[in-house]
Amino acid sequence: MSTEQKIKGSTREYSYHLLKDRILHLELEPGTKISEKEIADELNVSRTPVREAFMKLAEEELLDIIPQSGTIVSRINLRHVEEGRFIREKIEKEIVALACDFFPEQFRFRLETNIALQDVCAGNHNFYKLFELDEEFHQILFEGVQKERTWKMLQQLNIHFNRLRLLRLSKDSNWENIISQHKEMYQLIVNKKAEQAMKVMESHLRLVVVEQDILREKYPHYFI
Repeated sequence: MSTEQKIKGSTREYSYHLLKDRILHLELEPGTKISEKEIADELNVSRTPVREAFMKLAEEELLDIIPQSGTIVSRINLRHVEEGRFIREKIEKEIVALACDFFPEQFRFRLETNIALQDVCAGNHNFYKLFELDEEFHQILFEGVQKERTWKMLQQLNIHFNRLRLLRLSKDSNWENIISQHKEMYQLIVNKKAEQAMKVMESHLRLVVVEQDILREKYPHYFI
């Protein structure tokens, strides 16, 4: 690979990750119109890697590229949110049941550390980091039962679900309730109480259902 190709690739990846973070963190709100030229000028790069980043984000349903009209940040699709939540609920109930059966000590320690950091972030009102720790908590469960590939698959299907979760955390959420459920799941795993852990996981992943109507009423322009 030539030096020019490496630079182009790294520029594309940089543009992609920067834009994705801005969209997920609502710096670029749903419905916002953006242009390749403006982004390229801002980042001081050529339009080609930005165009490629746009295409990748469109494939992930974060951008809508509309011919003869332009590109906008996609609105949160509540049908996709529900589909993502449904899939996660069905799979993660089984994941936590497996964890109750066998969960290596090293992963227990990682969960303990993760939960401690969640408390710190809640105290500091750092909801972006809290979202990352929430994701990591669930990822550790998958890794602990050797289902890493399943976790990666779910991530592709949960873009809209995760956008709603970030909106919930940043605007309206009861963080303490989320963290409390994580702590409860951890104790149930330690005590090998699979049936109870599955019920807590189900309740945990349905929190967003309860709150999405409130969010849709407060931010109707964010949703389709």
